[in-house]
Order: sequence, then C-alpha cells, then structure tokens
Amino acid sequence: MDTKLDPSRDDLPLMANTSHILVKHYVLDLDVDFESQIIEGTIVLFFESGKKQSGSTKEPCRSESNEACRFRMPEPCHSPVTDTRTFSSKTRSNDFTICSKGEKDTSGKDGNHDNREQASGISSSKYCCDTGNHGSEDFLLVLDCCDLSVLKVEEVDVAAVPGIEKLTRSPKLTVVSEELRNQIVCELVTLPADRWREQLDYYARCSQAPGCGELLFDTDTWSLQIRKTGAQTATDFPHAIRIRYSTKPQGRSVTWTSDQSGRPCVYTMGSPINNRALFPCQEPPVAMSTWQATVRAAASFVVLMSGENSAKPTQLREGCSSWHYYVTMPMPASTFTIAVGSWTEMKPETCSSNDLAAERSLSPSEADFRYVGICGHMEYPCRFQNPSATTQEIIPHRVFAPLCLKGACQETLLQLVPPCLSAAHRVLGTHPFSRLDILIVPGNFPSLGMARPNKEKTGHVSDSGSSVVKHGLNPEKVFMQVHYLKGYFLLRFLAQRLGDGTYFAFLRKFVHTFHGQLILSQDFLQMLLENIPEEKRLELSVENIFRDWLESSGIPQPLQRERQAGAECGLARQVSVEVEKWIRMNRRPRKRKRRETEEVFEKLLPDQLVLLLEHLLEQKTLNPRTLQSLERAYRLTQQDAEVRHRWCELIIKHKYTKAYKDVERFLQEDQAMGIYLYGELMVSEDSRQQQVARRCFELTKEQMDRSSAQVVAEMLF
Repeated sequence: MDTKLDPSRDDLPLMANTSHILVKHYVLDLDVDFESQIIEGTIVLFFESGKKQSGSTKEPCRSESNEACRFRMPEPCHSPVTDTRTFSSKTRSNDFTICSKGEKDTSGKDGNHDNREQASGISSSKYCCDTGNHGSEDFLLVLDCCDLSVLKVEEVDVAAVPGIEKLTRSPKLTVVSEELRNQIVCELVTLPADRWREQLDYYARCSQAPGCGELLFDTDTWSLQIRKTGAQTATDFPHAIRIRYSTKPQGRSVTWTSDQSGRPCVYTMGSPINNRALFPCQEPPVAMSTWQATVRAAASFVVLMSGENSAKPTQLREGCSSWHYYVTMPMPASTFTIAVGSWTEMKPETCSSNDLAAERSLSPSEADFRYVGICGHMEYPCRFQNPSATTQEIIPHRVFAPLCLKGACQETLLQLVPPCLSAAHRVLGTHPFSRLDILIVPGNFPSLGMARPNKEKTGHVSDSGSSVVKHGLNPEKVFMQVHYLKGYFLLRFLAQRLGDGTYFAFLRKFVHTFHGQLILSQDFLQMLLENIPEEKRLELSVENIFRDWLESSGIPQPLQRERQAGAECGLARQVSVEVEKWIRMNRRPRKRKRRETEEVFEKLLPDQLVLLLEHLLEQKTLNPRTLQSLERAYRLTQQDAEVRHRWCELIIKHKYTKAYKDVERFLQEDQAMGIYLYGELMVSEDSRQQQVARRCFELTKEQMDRSSAQVVAEMLF
C-alpha cells in the first residue's frame, strides 16, 4: 500500500462554524424509497448562538467552479400574526406529537417550490448573487453536507404553534418578530430536563409550523452555506430553519445492499464522512445535540434507529408504515444511525419471569429523576441520577436479523445478551442508555471503518470552529488497525499492572465521572494515575505512556515482555506441543512404516487455533496431505472468522488448490476481513490465485463499501 498521503484527498474537512452557532436539536421527517435508492424529506434544525459572535464570518464561499456562487434570494419576509387555531399537529403517538408527512413537494427541476401551504405567502423568485460582494456582511451558517440534493431552505415560524406563548413572557403574541421567534427557540432548547417530554412535543409541532421566508443557500463539495439578508450575527440569524433535501444513490453515508436472505436493505455503516451524506449537520464532536425522527417505508420493512424508545410501526395507509424514534441525551451527529430492511425480531422460545423482571422498562412515574448537580455534563434526563436505573442490570433489548438466521440467533446470540449486559453493569455501573437494539448486518459491513472525528484527530481549528480529520478520506485508513490494537494492549497492560480489583474500580468511577461528556485520552490516563496507590504507579506517567504506547512505532517494550511471558503459559505451551506434532507429520514420507504411530491431536480453543495457524504460517512448506488433515482435525471451515482467515492464509501461501473454495467463500461472506487476502492472492503472482481474486471481486464489488472496493481495485488492476 502507498504510504504517501495527499492531504487534499485524504484529509476530511469539518466545515461547520460551531464556534458561532450550535445545533441543539434535529427533527427529521423522511421517506425511504428502495426503488430509487433515495431517502428524501425535511430536517428542521434548532440553534443556539455560540460564544464567538463577530459581525460576520469571514469564511469564503467555496465552490468547485470559478463561477460566482448562486444563492436563492427570496423577497423580504413580512410575517403577519397567524391565527394559531388554524395550525395543529396531525397525529399523536404515545408520549408526544408525531406529525405525518406534509404535502408533496411540487418543485420543478429549478428548485422552485409551491408555498401555498405557508401562512406567510412569500414569493419563490430566484436571483443570482455574487457572495464576494452582495451580502458580504451577512452571517453565514455553514453546515457539513456532501452528496445531498438541497431543494429548499426556509425559516420556520415557530410563533405560529398553538400554546407556544407559554415559553415567552408575553401572555399573547401580538407582534411577531425575528427576535421573538429566536426567543421562543432559546426558551425551548433550554427547558429543564424534567420537561423533556413537553420539549419533544414542542419540537415536533414546531417542525410542522409554516415557513416564513426562504433563505439564500449554496452547496459545494463539503458544505451547505445559508444566509439571511440583513442578519449580520449568529444572534440575528433564524434559530429554527427547515431544509428540504434528498440523498443520492451514490451517497457515502449509507449502504444500499442486500441482507443474508437476498432482500434489499439500507443502513449507516460508519462511513469516513459520517452522516453528512444522510442529512446536513454539524460534524465536529463539540456539536452535541438531541434528535427525533419520523421515517416512512413500505410496510414490509422494519426501521431501526439509535433512539431511546422501542419504536413500533404505525400504519399510515395501505402498504406504508411510519416509525418514530428520539434521543434526549446530547451526542455528536456522527452517532446517529439508521437501518431499514426486512428484519425479523428474534425472540427466545421461552422467557423466564426473572428475565422479564430484569428487563422491565421504567415507566415515567418510576423515573424519579433527581437533578442535584452531581453530573458534569450538560443537563438531560440522566439515568445516573435515576435510582431505579442505577440498579437495572439488564436493560430492555431486541435482536433483529434476516429470517434465515433465526436458528443461529436463538441457539447462540439470544442467550449471550443478558449475561453480557449484566457483566457490563457489574463492571461499569449504570447503563447510560435505557434500551438496546442489536442488528445482524450483512457481511459487507465495513466493521473496521469507524473513522469518527474526535478532539485528538482534528487538525488546526479555525476561529469559526472548522477543522479537518487527518487522513479521514484515505481509503486505506479503515484497514489500519495498529492504533486499535495498541490501545487494547495498553488497557490490558494497565489492568495487569494495577490488578483487576483496582483497575475495574477505576473504570466504574471514570464512567460515572465523565458520562455524557467529550473526553481526551489524557483525561482517562490522568484520572487513572491520580486514583491508584503510589506503590502501584511504578514510574507510570501520562508522558511516559504516550511516548511508549502512542507515539512510538513498533511493539512497546512492556508488550514484548508480556509476549515472552505468555509463551510460557499453559495454553500457549499446549499449542507449541501441537505445532511440533504437525511439523513431524509434515516431514513424514507419504508411505509410512507399519509400526509408526499416528499423531493424536488435542482439542484447542479458538484463540489457540489462531496461534497454532500463525505458527504454521511460519513454516516454509506444508504439503497438501498435512493441510487436508489440519482442516479435518479442527473442522477449520466451521470455525469463526479469525480462525478461517488464518486458514485461508495457509491455503494461499501453499497454493492448496483443493481448498480455494474456502478462500472464495471467505471473500464473499466476510468482506470486511477479506481485504488482506486479496493482496496475498495478487502478490503470489500465481495466475490461478489472481483469477480467484478477480472473480470474487466481480461478484461482490457492487455490495462492497466504497473504501473497500477502491482499495481492492487498486490491488487487482
């Protein structure tokens, strides 16, 4: 792989000007169309002005061409007081209002919209403006956006919502102004956490309020830029805006593919560009926000999202269902996930009363949230302040998968989830979330590709809050596991140095102290060293740990010593004995002497099998008879992916043609882990192996994520 990186191609820009204005809440209203592979609808953003408020942001208008940027210029908004009796939400669901989809977009190809449903009755005329001159003193809102078709941006008349005057100091709204609308939003986003249901209800109803003026907007490769003529500061800029948009089939935030049963599905998959090709948002992690989403799809599909509620479908009309999810814990926009497919909820054949008691959801009356200021995060309905939640070992959970995997889920997965949740509670304490959905994704899920931005990975941060994720667009980055592996072994090293009791007690304290907050690695290490006895610190310091584990290449010295000690443990010694048996067997001639005894091989654990195969990979030659016996002895084709990956490496190294079918199966069913094997097949310069690689790629390239396909294509061609 080429280690030379092109910053203009490999660095991921974070364009949002989060220092000036912050999104506090998103309301998404979307339709999923599998035939066109498009998700379309609206998103309403509720803002809070940031700390830095200059007269105008000096961000240049970025465009791929040298032509003057073209903004929509609406006529000025003169909003009369709307009769609030004519506005109401259309449907209600459970805890708060959920509004169904409004009238269909009647826009033409030029982006003009029919605004007859708007109370303000503004014009949709369109003009050209050169942002280098016209409106240069207006505040510019910059959102992270990519691969989206933005059709319309408008201000939302939140003052038209019935009962909204309760959030203002005025008993009756007589004169509606920009200042009043922004005051309403300011009061809404700062409602106390114990009024979260009321807040979500207001958000839902505000999202369906009429527009009161279109806003100028422009898009470039990485951003959506929005202005309002005359709004010169973030404080003056509308604090509630609606964006009508649609995704593109080639958008890089979601994958349109087929599940294990061959039925269509779509899901967010940890794209290097995160969610900016799913909805316009603020990507920098400092932009912590909440959200709620209504998603419509054909009735045969299930919609899953990273929400706090266990959503159930609502039938809107024949053949169409709606799903609603919400989140009350502020998190970065990159944590928003969605999956739509023909999933089946997997349920155990029998369920004991104890399990039901352990998984019982907490009703609002049981919540008993006590806001006593003991948490360090921004205010939200925190489970750490809920006495009932702190003792809940097993939170409610659901498991979804294609129907063809029902047997495997019932036999294995469903039995593992409760003890895993219980163990997490025992070690780390209160579950931060009230529920959990588990989805078995297709084999092309790029499981190594979570390139989420964080404080340490961004480059220089400008005054506006924009920055870059270093090498964030490098397609090879998702396969670079060194930092993950070193981090894992660092945690193991610390646990062994401190002892399990001390280490796990610290982890529990750390989670309790920093839950709901953005943290740095230094925060973790500093708190760890402050909470361990001096005699166990043994020259450990944040500086030393960073130098030895994070900033130095190669295997750290402590890990090398552990590796040498590990070779002497019982399980490793057992593997060494088995390796010697296989080497002896491989050296024997095809025709053995009659008195020669057969080797008896011991049963090994999966981790031992991985170690065994790694040792055998060091052998210069293994004959086909040995490889055949090896597969039969341990049933390697039926082992987990880690074991089968090592087995495929042996097949390729020794050109064991009888087992090429195992390599083909791995490349097709375990795509995320198969990238390395493509390289091995091509490096061998064996024509038959190269044919295997090219044939498998042709069969799977349409289902592979873009980064994987790009890397493999560079290997093959």
